Amino acid sequence: MWAAAQTYEVVSPNGEIRLAIDNAQEGLSYTVEYKGKTAIAPSPMGFELKGEDPMQGGFKVMGEPKAESAVEAWTPVVRNKHESCEVAYTGIAIPLMETEGQHRRMDVEARVMDDGVALRYRLYGVPTLGNREITRELTAYRVPSEASLWIPDFYFEQDGKSYKSSQEGVFHKTPVIEISQDAHAGIPGLIEAAPDLYLAIMEANIDNYPGLYLGRSSEAEDGFQQLDTKLAPIWGEEETGTKARFSQEITTPWRVVMVGDNPGKFIESEILHSLNPDCAITDTSWIKPGMCAWDHWWSGEVKMEQDVIKEYIDLAASEGWPYMLIDWTWYGPYCTPEADITQPAPQLNMPEIISYANNRGVDIWLWLRCEDANHNDQYRRAFPMYHKWGVKGVKIDFMDRDDQDMVNWYRRIIQATADNQLMLDFHGAYKPDGIDRTYPHLLTREGVLGAEYYKFSDRVTPEHNVMLAYTRLLAGPMDYTPGGFLNVTAQEFKQQSPTLVSNTRAAELAKFVVYESPFTVFCDHPQHVYGQIGEDFVSQVPTEWDDIRFIGGTPESYVVIAKRTGDLWYVGAINNSDQREALLDLSFLPQGKYQIEYWRDGKKANKIATDCDHSTMSLTIDKESTHKVKMAQAGGYAAIISPM
Repeated sequence: MWAAAQTYEVVSPNGEIRLAIDNAQEGLSYTVEYKGKTAIAPSPMGFELKGEDPMQGGFKVMGEPKAESAVEAWTPVVRNKHESCEVAYTGIAIPLMETEGQHRRMDVEARVMDDGVALRYRLYGVPTLGNREITRELTAYRVPSEASLWIPDFYFEQDGKSYKSSQEGVFHKTPVIEISQDAHAGIPGLIEAAPDLYLAIMEANIDNYPGLYLGRSSEAEDGFQQLDTKLAPIWGEEETGTKARFSQEITTPWRVVMVGDNPGKFIESEILHSLNPDCAITDTSWIKPGMCAWDHWWSGEVKMEQDVIKEYIDLAASEGWPYMLIDWTWYGPYCTPEADITQPAPQLNMPEIISYANNRGVDIWLWLRCEDANHNDQYRRAFPMYHKWGVKGVKIDFMDRDDQDMVNWYRRIIQATADNQLMLDFHGAYKPDGIDRTYPHLLTREGVLGAEYYKFSDRVTPEHNVMLAYTRLLAGPMDYTPGGFLNVTAQEFKQQSPTLVSNTRAAELAKFVVYESPFTVFCDHPQHVYGQIGEDFVSQVPTEWDDIRFIGGTPESYVVIAKRTGDLWYVGAINNSDQREALLDLSFLPQGKYQIEYWRDGKKANKIATDCDHSTMSLTIDKESTHKVKMAQAGGYAAIISPM
């Protein structure tokens, strides 16, 4: 028999966020409030499965739900944002079973942190049904009708029908009521629900389950518009087909909604890492982040030749960077039946290259095309060989999918690289999900419209570079590949080789602070860097950080981030196309005297993008200290603050 409706409330440790889960006969739902305001109105939960009735209501609670208040604490192997992490939460686990029919079971687990909420499900096998197939996840997000969602434009590819994508897009602010009902918009999904209420829809710990997208299914109702979960189908299936298969049980990724009144504070969050298991690697001594030179077509007419590779090794050695990445065609033509990722191209002597690099204090990474690595499981032979050669990492490219099978392939590659002590960089990849806490050798991934697009498009605008900090960056490390030193104004910009970059030199330097990537790949040619203003900055800027502070800005104007390594604070500011003056609040620094070494837009930077002033100044900090920064159009600011 059906019992009366039950409501379970979970409140964040600071009392500002309230999650309510309602178990009613007509359906399971959840609600989120922030400081007394409705952030997400009652929204459905559950599943549709092939050959079964929907699992969305008619549940009874089996026993007593388990409630807890705890702190998820860990010391990161790789310091993306903090040297130590503590995320307090209040949680609940609700075991459910249908009162009729097959008496199918489903568990719902929830956590509420001070900066957001997270939900996930566990489904179980049913002996009389055999293997089960999820066709639709019913989790939805009913947000205020006046809300806007920043949608990455990669969802428009192939008329929005295909889920095959490298997830490299420009985020466009779009009223939720105008989102096409057949859309599947990629995440992170930053939402402005009200002038003082922001949400960010994310997912954490993706394992044996397809990637999450957002769609709109119906018209607004009662002042709220529903955004639906859309899942990448099994490869080859239609959108209405199977999304995930399982037999005994399956656990979904965490459905995460960051909540707050300032989207810039989301950048500081460790919420995704907190929802992943702790480090699974016993010996982590070989995991060493750092800067990397890159012999890529981006920086000019680069040829895959021994002398060219050595030129980039010399750049890494000159700047004190630990790595150099040898990119495509090092094993000859790729993505062919003959491609062999264990055999260097005839013109290359790999032992000699690695020896040359090691003698200069540099280690080597190698690029791989995913089809070549996967063909006959070549990676299983190649990875032990690379380790024996002395290669330190691999960059794997062109997956361009996040269906269940591909997600599981990622997991196999992550484990195989860990087993052979190879660090890892995924390109042509789906967004991060916090798994680098568990497998910290996965240092970075693409899934971002980065600097390579300067080469062949005009899509990398100052507005885009600012917006990335508030959208894609929320998911985790992004291999944007900064470092273009041929800086020009928007009026001078054109697609050419060598590649031009349409922002100021100071803005380019700031990217190394604002953008998170423990393995940071520097994009430009050595001859464009030597002796230039800012070379001294990129030779010393770290890629790991002990602390982070959002200092100021908005998604549609500018962003300023401060990060600490040891007792040094690095500041990066990236501006949009409007010249401005920003007042930086430095009161987070301990009171005292400091030296600021800065690289700022010069007086002519609006016309000469390479015009950059480099100097030092002293500053006394107290609890009300601010620092004024002038930024040119497409400008920026980079600084190192050290105690005196």
